[in-house]
Amino acid sequence: MHAILQGKRLIAFDLDGTLIDSVPDLAIAVQRSLSDVGLPAPSEEFVRDWVGNGAQVLVERALTWALSEAPGQVLQTTAYEAFMRHYGAAPNALTRLYPGVRTALHDLHKAGYPLVLITNKPERFIAPILSHFDLLSLFTHCIGGDTLAEKKPSPLPLLHVAQQLDIPPSASVMVGDSRHDIAAGKAAGFTTVALPYGYNHGEPIEHSQPDLIISSLLALTE
Repeated sequence: MHAILQGKRLIAFDLDGTLIDSVPDLAIAVQRSLSDVGLPAPSEEFVRDWVGNGAQVLVERALTWALSEAPGQVLQTTAYEAFMRHYGAAPNALTRLYPGVRTALHDLHKAGYPLVLITNKPERFIAPILSHFDLLSLFTHCIGGDTLAEKKPSPLPLLHVAQQLDIPPSASVMVGDSRHDIAAGKAAGFTTVALPYGYNHGEPIEHSQPDLIISSLLALTE
């Protein structure tokens, strides 16, 4: 195992941009949602830069792009409901695991580390996606963006799972791809590990100064 895991007893993972590339399916749902309300649909490249703060913010960013101004509440609600319907109908059509993810998660699980998932994606989508990839059983806890009162970059979800498992933050690791993951990890007192291939609003993950940057999850098990 990587030296950064020495003395660690809990590993938390982000989902989108860390374990899975979900943008193709998210983009289709966004495009169909905006079409439903009579607005132009953004490209997948735009959507890739908007992912990371949860579904409500994703829809708001898409609407703001289409309108060139912030949307009203009625339009936001209508488009959000359409997004949830479209995405819920096909959350795994084009979504793929990043290379090395399956092997790394299984190796860490076999080594005895409790694994938890902490994502800003709505909770209702977590189990279907993880089950699709046969990974759900590896995680002791799964926290979505609407599970608790706050989501990343708040440290609350991280502190919540650490408390549930009776493991101190100093013995815990947060693995993610965005500044929100790293900010949440730092605020919670977790060691932070970053992956550079995900979604970080077009910013280099180095700017967030994680404790470690790795090119693949496999680096944790070497």
